[in-house]
Amino acid sequence: MRHIENYRGLLVALAVLCMTRTALGQVDPDLRELLQSGLNQSFHGAAPVAAYGYYYLNEPNFHHTNVTLRLALAPVYMDSEVGLVGLLGPHTDLGIGLAGGGFADNYYEFERGKYLPNESFMGDSGEGSVSLYHTFDPGKRIPLFGVLRIKEHYSVYQRTDQLASDFTLPRDHSSLDWRAGLRLGGREPLLTPELAGEISAWYEGQYRGPAGGYGFDDDREVAPISELFWMRVLLIYTMGSKQSFDVNFTAGTSGNADRFSAYRLGGMLPQASEFPLSIPGYFYQELSARNFISFNGAYTIPLTADKSWRITPMGGLAVVDYLPGTQQPGAFNSGAGVGIGYKAHSGNWQLLATYGYGFEAVRSSGRGAQAVGIFLEINLHARKPNEPPYLDRAVGYLSDHL
Repeated sequence: MRHIENYRGLLVALAVLCMTRTALGQVDPDLRELLQSGLNQSFHGAAPVAAYGYYYLNEPNFHHTNVTLRLALAPVYMDSEVGLVGLLGPHTDLGIGLAGGGFADNYYEFERGKYLPNESFMGDSGEGSVSLYHTFDPGKRIPLFGVLRIKEHYSVYQRTDQLASDFTLPRDHSSLDWRAGLRLGGREPLLTPELAGEISAWYEGQYRGPAGGYGFDDDREVAPISELFWMRVLLIYTMGSKQSFDVNFTAGTSGNADRFSAYRLGGMLPQASEFPLSIPGYFYQELSARNFISFNGAYTIPLTADKSWRITPMGGLAVVDYLPGTQQPGAFNSGAGVGIGYKAHSGNWQLLATYGYGFEAVRSSGRGAQAVGIFLEINLHARKPNEPPYLDRAVGYLSDHL
């Protein structure tokens, strides 16, 4: 059984962790074809694999002028959406999404900085969604978007050989979720965009069934209804010298949150979520919060005359109201770090290595923890902009030879 667990761990390392949350606040009008991967690894204590790797395609005019295909494809997971541009009016688009795969709903339990494999379990999922995207002020330099999404998500849980024998898994359940939000501006789904600005506010309601207890003698539960409210303000700006800054303020609160709906903070995996809650030096998603305030900042400085090599001091902090059952001493958490990156002049690819220190991270030796990260982005469209995406060419090849 142990070799099976190791194999599963490798697949998880290659799978995007939260790919269902990478959607933008509109049907993306730009052609994008990217390979994205990232890894966050701590120096202190055992922890689950924190990594992602996927192929990302956004293709406007997909066989029809008003159809856009968005696809994120990992070895064991897929997230897709077909956007029908202008279907409900000149400024209102409809999106129909399908997603699912292995290990997407894995749950990892942490207690005061210690990973608990005897209380962690695997989860697979499948979901379908319908989304409405409306532009309130078309033509404006900074547009205002409205988003309404209804999603049916089904989770299936599995034991691991490390799970305690007297730990009862939560029952497989469905979750009917709906999200409504307003987004002024936005951020492209890139590792280091040169310019971005956003002010957004969101509500999400989650309705699960069957709900009920699980764990050790039902010491925790799947809540039948959870509600989330959050907002984000961010600004990314690059000057003519190629120095740039990136600031991000995010805050959230909740009603009746459980372990499956709580906000998860910690670590650095910027492309694993639409709203990453990073704190350098911590385990990825180490902290579970029902309410939080967080701030992240980074400043990039070119190191060489050709601007290809760069150094990025960074930091993050959060004030956390912990989810009951996951508390630890002190609400304040902070971390700082530095990144060294290389970005090709052509824009074809970039590589970033980071080091972070979490000042308040709880570990067996006391406070303080270290972690490293490595991130790679390859822009396939930048390499051959006049050719169709690789997926189109692959499908065309198969259709011609089968």
